[in-house]
Formats: sequence, C-alpha cells, structure tokens
Amino acid sequence: MRYKGFVIFTLFLFNIITIKPKAIDEKDSLYIDNCKRDLLVLMMAYSDEIRDIEVSEDNYIYLVLNNNKKIIYDDKKEKNKNAKILDADIQDTLEDIYPLDSINSVLEGMDPGRGRSYTFLNSIYGGNQNEIEKNLDFFSTYCGNIMFNKKAKAGEALKNALNEAKELADKDNRVNNYIFPISGSYNYRVIQDTGRLSPHAYGIAIDLNRNDSDYWKWVDKSKGSKRIEEYPKELVKVFENNGFIWGGKWEHFDILHFEYRPEIILKSKFFGDTSKSNNKKWYEGAPLNDEIENIINIINSKL
Repeated sequence: MRYKGFVIFTLFLFNIITIKPKAIDEKDSLYIDNCKRDLLVLMMAYSDEIRDIEVSEDNYIYLVLNNNKKIIYDDKKEKNKNAKILDADIQDTLEDIYPLDSINSVLEGMDPGRGRSYTFLNSIYGGNQNEIEKNLDFFSTYCGNIMFNKKAKAGEALKNALNEAKELADKDNRVNNYIFPISGSYNYRVIQDTGRLSPHAYGIAIDLNRNDSDYWKWVDKSKGSKRIEEYPKELVKVFENNGFIWGGKWEHFDILHFEYRPEIILKSKFFGDTSKSNNKKWYEGAPLNDEIENIINIINSKL
C-alpha cells in the first residue's frame, strides 16, 4: 500500500512540474505566417544579398547577408504610426499592403513604403556617402544616362522601367509631359525637415517631371487628388512592374517620386489579399520553382 501510494504521489507531482510546450494561438500563428511571407519576398527580391535567416535564443529573427551582416526583422517594439516612419524595422516597412490597383485620389490613412529600415538600406546600399558612391553607376537608358545604385539590381530595374516608359511615351505623346525633364535621381541629402536620409541619398529613387501639385507640403489633398487622377496609370504600372513603389500612393503624397522597393511590390502581388487563400499553406499565392521552393524550405526550417 505504501508503494502504491508513493507511485500515485510521484505521478501527481510529475504532472505538476512537467513543463508542457505552449500552444500557438491563432494570433501567434497569423503573425508567424506573415513573418514567413515577409522573409520570402525579401529573399526573392534580394537574392544576391541575403543568404540565410537566423533566430536567436530569445526569438528575434535576423536576415543574414552575404557580407555576414545581420539585420533584425522585427524589434518587437510597440509603435504608433509616426514611430513606424521615424524608427522602422523591416517588419514595419512591410506591414501596410501597397495597393497595386490604380487610384484616382489621395489615399487616406496609409503610407505604404514611406517608412524605411535604415539598418537595411545601410547594409544593402552603403552605410555612408563614400560607401554608397562606390556602389553607384551610370545606366544608359532611352531617357538618358542616369546615376543609380547597382546593388540589388536597382540600376537594372531603373533602366528597364525608363526604357519601357519611353516606349510608352512614343505611343502616347501625353506621357512625355510626365517624364521629361527628369527632376533627379542620386542626391546625398536628408528629407526636408527631418534628420533622415532620403532614398535619393542611397541612389534608389528617381523623381520624374515636377508639377506644383506633386507634394503634400505644397498643396492640399484636393489638388493632390486632381494631379493623381490625371497621372498616366500606364506609367505608374511600368515602374511597379519593375519593383518601384509610387509616392502618389501615400497619404503624404509625393507624386513625382518612384522608389525601388521590390519586396513591397512582391508582397502585394503574391499576398495582397490573403482572404482569397484557403490558408492551407502560408506561401499560397507565390509562384513555385526550384529557387523559391528552396527559400521556402529554409524559412520552414527556421520558423
């Protein structure tokens, strides 16, 4: 009887002290799926720059670059909308889905892509003016020779976009007025009234022909909306198809501005409406080939 009582007590004690793994609730599962989608589009967009993913013991996710730099994906800080612009991590930059559909007025309440992870930009394109300028090159396009960053295929993407834009303008002379004269590309400067570097400082943005209604600080939303309504939808689509986001799709609009952010375009293209997915696989919506399946396997092995 004593032995039997001892066994029962031991089993009872074991059940109390045994640590059971915490189940992932629905919210955690949705977060992990979104992390995986972000990592997939990042590794697709920057295949020549990102080689791996690491997860630390305290569950922070890092991108590992070919130069062995590690960049945190999500710093897990609570941030309001303004903080996501001022102090964005990579997760913040991909949080708002960039709309690929055409628009006819200023967007309300969202600035998809206006937040930038400077740790990421510094690691990919150069951490100071000297490093950035070593990565610049002149790209010969149908619109002239344009200085742009050659890293991450940015310059080649710009060349393709401008060549296609010029072909579009040759068919529709009205488009010429929105392209020429080009207002500028590389310019090592900060964004006005901020201490943050402009994407032009990294050589990954181009401003086309300027109009007085192009910028949110110059005019009100009604005039901005009129300019957006008139802006050639085909021209915007040419740049988006080559990995550029358009500043016209920001509440704080910058209509002449196009910025190379291929990961944002890919996320919108593949995962812009996850409600259409049957949710069996987190990567549903992405095209599958050997390269992409290899990335998916890497992500699944880490998360």
